[in-house]
This record gives sequence, C-alpha cells and structure tokens, in this order.
Amino acid sequence: MVWSSYALLLLFTLGVGIAFWIVSVWRRDVSIVDTLWSLMFLAITLGYAWLEGVSGPRGWLLIGLVSVWSLRLSYYITARNHGEPEDHRYQKIRANNQPGFVWKSLYIVFAFQVLMAWLIAMPLAVAVSSDTALGWLDLAGGALWVLGMVFEVGGDRQLARFKSDPSNRGQVLDTGLWRYTRHPNYFGECALWWGYYLMACAAGGWWTLASPLLMSFLLLRVSGVALLEQDIGERRPAYAEYIQRTNAFFPGPPRRAAVSAADE
Repeated sequence: MVWSSYALLLLFTLGVGIAFWIVSVWRRDVSIVDTLWSLMFLAITLGYAWLEGVSGPRGWLLIGLVSVWSLRLSYYITARNHGEPEDHRYQKIRANNQPGFVWKSLYIVFAFQVLMAWLIAMPLAVAVSSDTALGWLDLAGGALWVLGMVFEVGGDRQLARFKSDPSNRGQVLDTGLWRYTRHPNYFGECALWWGYYLMACAAGGWWTLASPLLMSFLLLRVSGVALLEQDIGERRPAYAEYIQRTNAFFPGPPRRAAVSAADE
C-alpha cells in the first residue's frame, strides 16, 4: 500500500467531516454523521483506486461491493432519520459534554469517526489496487459479504415494516431475523467487514487484521450494541425479557417467547 496516497485520503476525509460538522451545527443535530459513515469508506476506496489505479478484477469487484453497501446504508439511515429529532444516543453525548458541545462535537463525533473510518478502510485500499488473481479467499470473502448483507438489509427492512404499523407501538420485534439475534443489522455489518478482510488477505493484506477487529469492537462495545442497550431495558420492560431469551449479536436459537419500534 502506498502510504502517501492513503495519508492524502485522510486529509480529504477530514475535510468532508468538517463540512458535515458545519451542517450539524446549523441543524443542531449531529446524527447526520451516521449518513456520512458508510460514504467515507466509499470515498476512500474510490480515492485510492483513482490515485493508485485498479489493476485487476478484485479491485472492480470490491468497488462494486463497497458501492452497494455504502450507498444503501447511507440512504436507509438518511430516510429513517428524516424529520426525526437528534438520535437519543447523540442527545446523551451532547448532554454529557456541555458546555461547549458545538465545538467539542467536531472532534468527539466527527473527527473521531473520520479517523476510525480511515483506519478500518485499510483492507479496502489493499484489495482495490491488487493485481493478483482471484482465489478461494475472495470466494469466502464474497460469501461472508452476502451473508452480512442478508442480515443487515433484512434486519433493517423487517424493523422498518414493524415500526410502520401503529399497533406495534411499544411492542418488541421478535420475529424474522430478530428472533435469532437482537441486532441482525450489526451482525451483518460485522460479517461483511470480515468478508472485505478475506479479500484483502487474498491480495497479501493479512496485516490489516486490526481493521475487522476494530469494527467488531465498535459494533459490540462502543457505538453499537453496548450503547444502544445501555438503558433500553429500563425504558422498555418488554425488551428486558427479550434480552433474557435472545442472543445479543451472533445468531442462535431463542432460549425461551422482541427490537423496539422506537429504537435501533
């Protein structure tokens, strides 16, 4: 990997993050960083491909996979949040960082996520510029990507359909993919990133292991499962019972008889 090109992409992505931060100040809503999140990976992938070139089929395949995932996720989050107040997770961060959150959010929220995206995107840069032939690791990576998309897209659609029915207000979703994991979308996100890593390994990028490990840690312990469920059991008693019988992350059979229509 050409580090000078990759460093240049960090500066570019920081610039985009600052632009989104300015918009968030105007709107008083830092939730828009969620719209930006997946787009940063697409920008880094395309930027590195433009700077260093695409030398083989793996690069074009990866660009296609990242584009589908990134644009779909960004659109879904934007549509879901349209007309809604700032996400309660960010409201809590805002309250815990007063006074001066307007300025603190530049590095607490936006710069932090830019840096995380830049670090996590390394396998994408390695794989997109590789000229080695496709192999079994690419096939395994592609299969993991498909599995991840099934859980992420399927989970999102099932939750959206559940929330659209007024009779489900205050109820818990425990059917479909949500019967086997409390966070099928987060599990799907994790799976497809391990798929990207396997494709990077096929290109000689085994050393980028920190990327999927960091993404897994973020999903489980920082901005994903841990943050979402911090107090949800107190706010929604039915969810506390759902926790007792359903795996938090990795899919598995329910332990006994779901996600709240207002959360996730």
